[in-house]
Amino acid sequence: MDGTVQATLPPGELSFARKDAATLVVRISGNWHMRHGLPSAAALLNELTAQPRPQKIAFDTSALGQWDSGLLAFLTGVSEVCRQNQVSPDLAGLPDGARKLLELAEAVPEKTGARAEVAQTSFVTSVGAATLSFWEGFSEFLTFFGEVTIAFGKLFEGKARFRRVDLMVLIQDCGANAFGIITLLSFLVGTILAFMGAVQLQQFGAAIYIADMVGIAMTHDMGAMMTAIIMAGRTGAAFAAQLGTMKVTQEIDALVTMGISPMEFLVLPRVIALCLMIPLLCLYSDFMGILGGGFVSATMMGIAPGVYMRETMHAVTMTSVIGGLVKSIVYGVIIAVAGCLRGFQCGNSSSAVGDAATQAVVTGIVYIVVACGIFAFLFNILGI
Repeated sequence: MDGTVQATLPPGELSFARKDAATLVVRISGNWHMRHGLPSAAALLNELTAQPRPQKIAFDTSALGQWDSGLLAFLTGVSEVCRQNQVSPDLAGLPDGARKLLELAEAVPEKTGARAEVAQTSFVTSVGAATLSFWEGFSEFLTFFGEVTIAFGKLFEGKARFRRVDLMVLIQDCGANAFGIITLLSFLVGTILAFMGAVQLQQFGAAIYIADMVGIAMTHDMGAMMTAIIMAGRTGAAFAAQLGTMKVTQEIDALVTMGISPMEFLVLPRVIALCLMIPLLCLYSDFMGILGGGFVSATMMGIAPGVYMRETMHAVTMTSVIGGLVKSIVYGVIIAVAGCLRGFQCGNSSSAVGDAATQAVVTGIVYIVVACGIFAFLFNILGI
């Protein structure tokens, strides 16, 4: 059959006929190309269950045109259906090429357990596995934190080896370069807090206490929390990506070969830079949040800026400010350690770098929230 005639044939079609009571003939016609969509071998099941049940299957491919691997996939499915129903297939009617390929495919049986099976786990098992995974990750975090602490001990002894110029670059990246995003988000958080408080306090004629609410919230919790979350998404991910890329390109291995500790040369300056800059960013975030609250108070409530600032100074204590700064330093350590840890755990592929950055952000934010809860409990006990 020439190519012109074959091109005009319809897409693959399937039909059945009985040669006799014991033989079912499977007629395959048309062009069997996968791109056109082909019949499924499941259609054979209805014919095998019809009475009288056939004992043998033959093939009629006299009207078959062009074919590709789609025909082989169909024939493999037919063989599987025949095996399950204990019916013998006769391959004599198939094209020589298809018959040889099918025999080759069935010459080596499928290895037992080769197909992955989806394991069904109970809710309790899933919770237990998640708990063990979290505990294992927390243990790795504590181990890495211990190594960072040892590196700080060498720093105080004057034995730590890292380049001061790298520290200056990291300080600029963790500090001045983050002012823009801190300014925007802190101001917006302050306006949101003030607006939410204004809706309620205005009903009782206590609009002036918006200054107290915004000032205390920003200095006590929100300033440090917002700064930490922003830095986790911005700087923590950057640390993980930088160190992950160094691991992929074997730069970390090169440092070890030269006798230079990666913990001192790479991790230590990052932790120092973030711990130095995040308290300053926290103070700046407190100021911008209070400024955002003042903007809402002046535009919506008619409270003069001077009155708002005096009320804020009366409500905010130095204890709240210092407490927020202490939180921010702890958050900074968490972000830096989480980012560097995920960078060191990065796999040896480009996609693993992105995974490491994502894990650094998730780990940092989760541990920040946990630390915030612990601080809330401790500060409540201490009466701060």
